[in-house]
Amino acid sequence: MGRHLPGLAVLRHARYARFALCRFCTTLSWQMLGVAVGWRVYALTHDPLSLGLVGLSEFLPFVCLVLFGGHIADRIARHRVLLVAWGIETVCIAALMWWSISAVAQVWPIYLAIGIFGSTRAFWSPAMQAMVPTLVPREEFPRALSLNSTLYQAAVITGPALGGLLYLLGAPVVFGACLALFVLTVFLASSLGAPGAPGASAYGSGGHAFLEGLRYVLRRRVVLGVISLDLFAVLFGGATALLPVFASDVLHVGPAGLGLLRTAPGVGAALTAGLLTLRPIDRHAGASMFAGVGVFGLCTLLFGDSRSFTLSLAALLVLGAGDMISVYVRGMLVQLHTPDAIRGRVSAINSMFIGASNELGEFESGVTARWFGAVRATLLGGWLTLAVVGGWMGMFPELRRLDELR
Repeated sequence: MGRHLPGLAVLRHARYARFALCRFCTTLSWQMLGVAVGWRVYALTHDPLSLGLVGLSEFLPFVCLVLFGGHIADRIARHRVLLVAWGIETVCIAALMWWSISAVAQVWPIYLAIGIFGSTRAFWSPAMQAMVPTLVPREEFPRALSLNSTLYQAAVITGPALGGLLYLLGAPVVFGACLALFVLTVFLASSLGAPGAPGASAYGSGGHAFLEGLRYVLRRRVVLGVISLDLFAVLFGGATALLPVFASDVLHVGPAGLGLLRTAPGVGAALTAGLLTLRPIDRHAGASMFAGVGVFGLCTLLFGDSRSFTLSLAALLVLGAGDMISVYVRGMLVQLHTPDAIRGRVSAINSMFIGASNELGEFESGVTARWFGAVRATLLGGWLTLAVVGGWMGMFPELRRLDELR
């Protein structure tokens, strides 16, 4: 298999294979939850700001705890961190299923559950990112990262469509499917068999060690540039939170159409990730990344201006392809250029930037949609993303000139 499909050869490492399956199951569940939660919240409130509050309720606890989560990831066996965090999320999904069965017509239980998810993600996200380079030999990491992204995007493709279809049978069906996936994930995580906790870091102790990841990122301008570019580009340009509004009020396609809209970026990203598995970026990495983010901004503009469901799907598909290039370059730089002793703390900083771009971006989208309407808010976000690309090319010339990633 390795000879004919070299990108899959990394699956011969048993721990990495189990880890990849865990990531696929959790992502699939999260994507299904996104459809069910978004549609239910908007159906109850008919207010785009309420969709933004979903992202904010996850972001606030996440950003408050993620530095501590990165510190824990460098002190405790990372597979145990994953096991505890995913176990808590399993309980929360069970509570959401009970809430949906009881037909509670209030949204605060959703915000509470999402807040708990944000707290647990502050621990599993840096642990999961820091764990990948330890599962395969260094020379195989680029293909492992690409395959990881491919599986992730496969779940992003499947999850929203499956969630939208299952929602036609009722929200409890969606939550029940998500619960089953998380039970499987916890079982797999318990059998990862990772080595013991990482040793005490050589990068300081006490409060100094706690902030070492932040200091490391600030010293490495290329790393700072790549993760801050993603932060502001997605913060302004991300339209994911407003997809229920577009599905309901602009394109009039219902929950099944919402599932397809949420799937489209994943299709583009998965195709790009699969190509990167076979042909990793070896040259002109910085220029490729800026081009990808520029495509992301342009496709955001196209989506915001579209009134055709087919054109909207196409715009989101190409948007996902552009975003995948940025994700790939950022992942390679952060993981390969960071010592393992502080990889958890640096991954926490990376996770914090990603979380700010996604969840805080959802809140920003909800606020601007309340002020200007969903269409104008999306168009504004697209223009701001293009402005960020131009600004970062000027502020980080070393990132623009970046050639090889390794």
